[in-house]
Amino acid sequence: MARPDGRRPDQLRPVTLTRQWSMHPEGSVLVEFGDTRVLCTASVTEGVPRWRKGSGLGWVTAEYSMLPRATTTRSDRESVKGRVGGRTHEISRLIGRSLRATIDLKALGENSIVLDCDVLQADGGTRTAAITGAYVALSDAVDWLADRKALAGKPAKVLHRSVAAVSVGVIEGEPRLDLCYLEDVAAEVDMNVVCTGDGDFVEVQGTGESGVFARDQLDALLDLGVAGCAELTEAQRKALGK
Repeated sequence: MARPDGRRPDQLRPVTLTRQWSMHPEGSVLVEFGDTRVLCTASVTEGVPRWRKGSGLGWVTAEYSMLPRATTTRSDRESVKGRVGGRTHEISRLIGRSLRATIDLKALGENSIVLDCDVLQADGGTRTAAITGAYVALSDAVDWLADRKALAGKPAKVLHRSVAAVSVGVIEGEPRLDLCYLEDVAAEVDMNVVCTGDGDFVEVQGTGESGVFARDQLDALLDLGVAGCAELTEAQRKALGK
């Protein structure tokens, strides 16, 4: 079955990473996976949370949110509702875990970096786009600290690996890479794959949406995810000029 946008099953959507999109944060990136657009900003603060003071370790965390009209119908802001939803908590924690896998917190020193990932427009894969863009924003924030000699270790040691993420899934029996919304809602199997630049796994989230899936399908999806993350890693390197 043809994909909605005519891509091959193993083809990413067009990916764009625009650095310094916002003038105020120490790092900012507008990441685009096709029609999905997420603004990722990295904010640096001297010091760490109270529970970490005196440890010599830094801290990296993330927050995720979606603008009210990022989707086809408007949704209320969670701040107006008075509570953060479970899905938002889950995605924020995923992004934070993924970014902490890239950084040596001792070499960072007692500095905090918060990654804010705000979905401007959603067409599937918002959390994976957020992770991919947030890494680039984090890299710029670490460089900002290095320029001010505010790191406890060498810059190359602080950010010692990269991370990228992509969605994969099975639609009508066919494994596909980087699902748009129309594919995501129709997927029999839905999975998010988070990989380092060396191809190691940080996290894999997979669900049989309308049944179960076989080991050979899992292997096919992991292969697609690893290959997609490798392409995204190259896009990150080009965006960073590395």
